[in-house]
Amino acid sequence: MALISMLGIFVIGSADWAVLGACFALAVATMLFIFYIQPDASDLAPHRTRLDQLLERRDTIYDNLRDLRFEYRSGKYSEGDFESMKNSLENEAALVLAEIDQVTESQVRRPRGARPTPADRSAQ
Repeated sequence: MALISMLGIFVIGSADWAVLGACFALAVATMLFIFYIQPDASDLAPHRTRLDQLLERRDTIYDNLRDLRFEYRSGKYSEGDFESMKNSLENEAALVLAEIDQVTESQVRRPRGARPTPADRSAQ
């Protein structure tokens, strides 16, 4: 009898086997994900600069203007709606272009080593 009660400790029901199997499967899946899944190429791509973002925004606005003109010509918008949306997009484009100018000017104006003038070169 004592032997049966000791064996009773090791008797596992079918529901318990299902839980243990699920835990084992989760552990295996976690290990595979951590050690064998390679990162996507976009994860390794360098971060975009502010200038890249602005240029992309400019291109998007130009595409939207082109689409707006097409839809107006096809009769989807009234003249008043077309003009208000066009003015809005053109104002946004002007702001983006001004910001692009600021970013590129700040990159050009970065102080670099002093360059010798032609008079300095002739004195040497």
